Amino acid sequence: MVGVDEVGRGAWAGPLLVVAARQTSKLPLGCTDSKSLTPQKRLKLAMLLRKSCDFGEGWVSAIEIDERGLASALRIGFARALSALGALAEEEVVIDGKINYAPQVYTRVSTIIDADQSVPLVSAASIYAKVTRDQFMRKIAKKYTVYGFERNVGYGTSLHKQALSKFGTLEGIHRFSYKPVSALRLGV
Repeated sequence: MVGVDEVGRGAWAGPLLVVAARQTSKLPLGCTDSKSLTPQKRLKLAMLLRKSCDFGEGWVSAIEIDERGLASALRIGFARALSALGALAEEEVVIDGKINYAPQVYTRVSTIIDADQSVPLVSAASIYAKVTRDQFMRKIAKKYTVYGFERNVGYGTSLHKQALSKFGTLEGIHRFSYKPVSALRLGV
């Protein structure tokens, strides 16, 4: 079985990340929706999960999201994650949510709302995705210090909105197709 989840769907900045997970040994206790865990617990679980799962990452840049739209970006991310994992067409794939974004070649796909809470392997994908994307955003926060990416990880907070108003947008980082960003984009 392969569990799939994504992170960054609603962010104003940074990439979307879809992660596909396949269990290789016993999962650690405490796997659940990444959003319900503290950052410290998520990081600890992610380290343990790297020993008990194989992961495939499907990164989709802000530019790709703007060019293709979110639904297409999700399909691209799912295809990349499943391919990176080496998922087989006949494998069972469980996706968190209600929409199947997996390529049609995968014939045994289930979508389950809140699967990141009820299916441990989807929880594993959720945790790994959140930790991995957050680390990426903290890395770019060192270069773009005024946006608070180390705290907001690209999501729309009041600090992020203030920074956009004062300093403008970042080409290749901000999602210009998202209304809050386009409304605050300098020169618009």
